[in-house]
Amino acid sequence: MTMRTYLLAALAVAALGTGCTSSTAGGATGSNRSQLLLVSPDEVNRGAALAYAQELSKAKSAGALNRDAVQTRRVKAISNRLIAQVGVFRADARGWPWEVNVLSSPELNAYCMPGGKIAVYTGLIDKLKLTDDELAAVIGHEIAHALREHSREQISQEFVKQQGLSLALQLGKISGGTASVVDFVSQVGVSLPFSRSMETEADVMGMELMARAGYNPEAAVSVWEKMNRQSGAGDRSDFFSTHPSGNNRIANLRQNLPAVMPLYQRARAAR
Repeated sequence: MTMRTYLLAALAVAALGTGCTSSTAGGATGSNRSQLLLVSPDEVNRGAALAYAQELSKAKSAGALNRDAVQTRRVKAISNRLIAQVGVFRADARGWPWEVNVLSSPELNAYCMPGGKIAVYTGLIDKLKLTDDELAAVIGHEIAHALREHSREQISQEFVKQQGLSLALQLGKISGGTASVVDFVSQVGVSLPFSRSMETEADVMGMELMARAGYNPEAAVSVWEKMNRQSGAGDRSDFFSTHPSGNNRIANLRQNLPAVMPLYQRARAAR
């Protein structure tokens, strides 16, 4: 082994030792895999808030921001019930500056940016004819991505790949005005698909959130069955490129139902 290889190995061990942690408690579903989180969460959240504000500004200029009052109330009511349950995974998320908005667009899309910035597109609701339970499954899935800081994890991984471990280890010291971090939030944390393990985590955590909020977690299965049919019909939306549907996904959701159904039953009994 060459000296360069030794140095790279040492840096890798250092990175894993200083940057690996879990962003959440496990909950009933044990969602606490160790993650590589080298980038400052404040940097990522600031970048996400800026990107979200830009999206809302564009939608407002186009007359597409919260245009349907009834639909907006529905989305916000479901989101707020889910947000009320986030403390089971991380207590600090209760204090996030959560925002929920509906964008009138034929796109099948929804997301929750880092720090709790939620957007749901009307095309997703209308084309799939989502019930409240199914809409809770989608929003819960997106909230789970934010709770697990999957965008921050992706950005950390990309910095390691593109800039080298030595720079990645210094990311916690980067100032708030660093343009590269904001660019990475938009390009990596929002536009690129999450890994298979991240998608699986978001599926399972999302089911737990909806169950605790009193939404039937079986709807997580039915909504992905609807998405399977939609993508099979040739839909080209960005949502399907970043959230691939499939039988394996549905099978995993079914496998995890026994862990969350008692939570749903208790929540329903308490309402």
